[in-house]
Amino acid sequence: MASVYIPVQNSEEEVRVVLDQLPRDASDILDILKAEQAPLDLWLIIAREYFKQGKIEQFRQILEEGSSSGMVMLLSFVKNSLLVLESFWNWKKNSFFVSCWVDIDEYYADVKYERIAILNALGAYYSYLGKTETKNREKEEQFIMATQYYNKASRIDMHEPSTWVGKGQLLLAKGEIDNALQAFKIVLDTAPDNVPALLGQASVEFNRGRFSESLQLYKRALQVFPGCPAAVRLGIGLCRYKLGQLDKARQAFDRVLQLDPDNVEALVALGIMDLQANDSIGMRKGMERMQQAFEIYPYCASALNYLANHFFFTGQHFLVEQLTETALAVTTHGPTKSHSFYNLARSYHSKGDYEKAGMYYMAAIKETDNKPQEFVFPYFGLGQVQLKLGEFKGSVVNFEKVLEVYPDNCETLKALGHLYTQLGKTDKALEYMRKATKLDPRDAQAYVGLGELLIPSDTGAALDAFKMARTLMKKGGQDVPIEVLNDIGALHFEREEFESALDNFKEALGDGIWISFIDEKEKLEQTGVSVLGYKDTGIFHKLIESGHSVDVPWNKVTTLFNLARLLEQLHKTEAATFLYRLILFKYPGYIDAYLRLAASAKAQNNLPLAIELVNEALKVDDKNPNALSLLGELELKNDDWVKAKETFRAASDATDGKDSYAILSLGNWNYFAAMRNEKRNPKLEATHLEKAKELYTKVLTKHNSNMYAANGSGIVLAEKGQFDIAKDVFTQVQEAASGSVFLQMPDVWVNLAHVYFAQGNFALAVKMYQNCLRKFFYNTDSQILLYLARTHYEAEQWQNCKKTLLRAIHLTPSNYTFRFDLGAVMQKSSSSTLQKKKRTADEVRSTVAEAENAVRVFTQLSAASDLHVHGFDDKKIQTHVQYCSHLLEASKVHREAAEREELQNRQRLEVARQAALAEEARRKAEEQRKYQLEKRKQEDELRRLKQEEEKFQRIKEQWKTSTPGSHKRKDRVEDDDGEGKPSERRRKKGGKRRKKDKSSRARHYEDDEEEVVTMDDHNEVEDEDGNTNYNREDELTNQETEEPVDDDAHDLLAAAGLEDPDVDDDEVPASVVRRRRALSSSDEEGELMENQPNSILQREKEENNKEEEVANVEEEEEEEEAN
Repeated sequence: MASVYIPVQNSEEEVRVVLDQLPRDASDILDILKAEQAPLDLWLIIAREYFKQGKIEQFRQILEEGSSSGMVMLLSFVKNSLLVLESFWNWKKNSFFVSCWVDIDEYYADVKYERIAILNALGAYYSYLGKTETKNREKEEQFIMATQYYNKASRIDMHEPSTWVGKGQLLLAKGEIDNALQAFKIVLDTAPDNVPALLGQASVEFNRGRFSESLQLYKRALQVFPGCPAAVRLGIGLCRYKLGQLDKARQAFDRVLQLDPDNVEALVALGIMDLQANDSIGMRKGMERMQQAFEIYPYCASALNYLANHFFFTGQHFLVEQLTETALAVTTHGPTKSHSFYNLARSYHSKGDYEKAGMYYMAAIKETDNKPQEFVFPYFGLGQVQLKLGEFKGSVVNFEKVLEVYPDNCETLKALGHLYTQLGKTDKALEYMRKATKLDPRDAQAYVGLGELLIPSDTGAALDAFKMARTLMKKGGQDVPIEVLNDIGALHFEREEFESALDNFKEALGDGIWISFIDEKEKLEQTGVSVLGYKDTGIFHKLIESGHSVDVPWNKVTTLFNLARLLEQLHKTEAATFLYRLILFKYPGYIDAYLRLAASAKAQNNLPLAIELVNEALKVDDKNPNALSLLGELELKNDDWVKAKETFRAASDATDGKDSYAILSLGNWNYFAAMRNEKRNPKLEATHLEKAKELYTKVLTKHNSNMYAANGSGIVLAEKGQFDIAKDVFTQVQEAASGSVFLQMPDVWVNLAHVYFAQGNFALAVKMYQNCLRKFFYNTDSQILLYLARTHYEAEQWQNCKKTLLRAIHLTPSNYTFRFDLGAVMQKSSSSTLQKKKRTADEVRSTVAEAENAVRVFTQLSAASDLHVHGFDDKKIQTHVQYCSHLLEASKVHREAAEREELQNRQRLEVARQAALAEEARRKAEEQRKYQLEKRKQEDELRRLKQEEEKFQRIKEQWKTSTPGSHKRKDRVEDDDGEGKPSERRRKKGGKRRKKDKSSRARHYEDDEEEVVTMDDHNEVEDEDGNTNYNREDELTNQETEEPVDDDAHDLLAAAGLEDPDVDDDEVPASVVRRRRALSSSDEEGELMENQPNSILQREKEENNKEEEVANVEEEEEEEEAN
């Protein structure tokens, strides 16, 4: 158990106070605290513990004693200082007191924080009292007390954040939102992570309706201090709830209760959400939470009102009245009283007492001074009452007032959507419904209303709306209404999504006898279900005796009928028949069940039974237009033309000429009358066609979207030869009827294919017939297969025609017409193949097989005993047999010739193949030989280049060793000159020219390189005799050492880069001298050059550029030689 220890003055002993066992009378604790001059933090701890235990008066008493400007301190003296004090009782028994007057501000002058904390706690306490006070005068007094305590705390330390936070809370309770925001900002400007200030500002933003900003502040506070009180998560939950995030709001409220199980606000909030779930589990949980909140604080007006709201939904109106009266008694707050009046009004509203309901709605409005901004729900309720009373315009006015305050209120939008639907403004109704679903995606009823509005115009969008409503209801734990599931199933049925439709119908119906028959747990053959015994109720009595229930609740009849209709579409005729008979067994006046049984009998070609069933329906309602129209159709099919016409007229008269189906039936009668085979009169035919067109046009005039009338008009146009117009009409009807089971019109597909056939567009005709077969008849309609075979025949697609006829024979093996057509197709195919100029042996062999099959088919037909019944002539059959036999004989001859030709072709192809193989082998051999030659040539080239490189290196080494001989020749020349002056003069002159003509040396080297290249070419020619060349090189070397070098040797030196720069001009070869002379200048040229310095500089620049170009070329050539 938690305890605190109060130190005893002038002693090491302590008084132990168990917090869980605080006395009811706080004076004992106060005596101890005063006597021992206990630290103020202990005063706070004990006061807070009293507050937690709900002992508010003790809490106030301790804090007020601890905050008073002066208090009596009881100085205690312990009798026995050695006694170990276990509790304040022992302390009291062993002590005596002396009282004195002490100023708390002086005594605890150094303890600022605890003093401020006590004052702020009292300020918060009185702020809470003022907030919960119902009387205005007492409320103001409490707020004044709170203000005094906060001001006193500010005098101690005006910068204390907790004081500003308390002031902000007080201002918020007084409704001064802006001032409260400023108080919290003062704290947050200096301490951005101050959790109480963050919470206060979050509360301000919440009251200003800025729920997103408030949510962010609550989150920030929780991030700064994850261990903050549960009220923080309560604020998060309320923000989530206001933002429509119901699941996250519920999570936040649950977390609040985990931290503080007695939190009234969280209990009320969760109770509201549970009650709004509108299911048994939610109601029970909501009731439990509200009851728990009521037990914790029985005067919570919100809890009382919401409890009344709950009991309103449970139908316990006496509890609604009691709770509402209690709420009205404990509060004078206008909005709260308005809410209570609103609950009373709703109670009378639900009981059907619209006058009292309207009166209390008006009282609720009056409590808000006729300001819908204060409390708008009474306007909503008043609008509902007016809607119920048929005052649509007044109801619209009240709902529009609601929208002025809450333009995004979904309930109001739904109500206005319903109102505008009643007023015939469908577009505006759709606008409101769509807006409602966007604003509250979790509102299932909004999606239901939207789906109902969308059914006539957009079935896909309607289906999506109903599915969303079902999903939301299931997530909310609600039972999905049968009507919603029935609508979803019907829309799936219309979109040909039969499995989904079946699942929804089964879910809507739940358990019943129908499940056993659908899942084939009960054998229909054993129960003897058929249309013939529709009057026999014995099977149902047997089922009852065997323990089965055959009850069909009234709200499931429509869904059960739709399920039977679906089973019909899935070709489960017996199961559908059982369900129709079950409906008639429980509800004999259900006309639609009779008509569907009649349609089933008609499909079985049992016209008398179908007519009998329609007459049974007419016994229930002799002017039922649907029954009369079906009867006329049956009579027409039974060739009773006069009765059919009278019946159709009766159907039209039954609806005063407003029934489109009856007019269409008359139009169909005129068309069939024009197309009758017997006694076909062109004049009458034109008359009937014109009358049919007139009737179809009449229907289209009234209902321009009636596809049956448009289809009839297209048929009349086609019969008159206006194929293009008829094709356009059929195409539009096809597009309009596409994807709708309830508007299935295979006839328009067939009619469009007929038009394509008549126009010679066989490919499109084939495609249209095939699509019609697949879409509507699961490829099982033999008549359309016959149309398809005829198209293939006209297109000379014999194999496709034969395959189509074989499929038709498989479906109706007793129809000899298909067999005859098959024989004719094989006969025509064989004949056309033999008439081809070029044909393969395979084609001829196939022709022989076709002819044999044709003979077999016609032979079988000629042997049939009931040949004349099928309209065949025996002589015609024999003619076909003879002709096919002749084709067979002729085809055998052609087959032999084709086989011989085929053999010859094979031989020729074999010879050609062998020749091609030989040519391929020769080509590969030639490629291999060329590859070897190229490879050998590359190897020789590499070998030659290597030899030349080695030879060039030898030459360079030889010329390097010949350099000393040139110096000897130089000395010898000097001796021959005697004093050496002429030679010296020539050397100076030559030296001068060399200085001037440095730029010409590059050109000299270039010529020498050309000579070296020429020499290399010469060496290549003489490469076969390497020894001879080597001897010549030796001779050249010896000659250089003994006598002056000739021009060729000098050129070789220059080419090798070994030219002696000191050699005299006289000893330079003539070619070199000529080049130097051409590039040098005389004494006169020197004078002229001095007069023209610019031209000389320009020439030197050009010569330098040329020298650089030559050097670059030399480097590139050296790199190429190296490579």
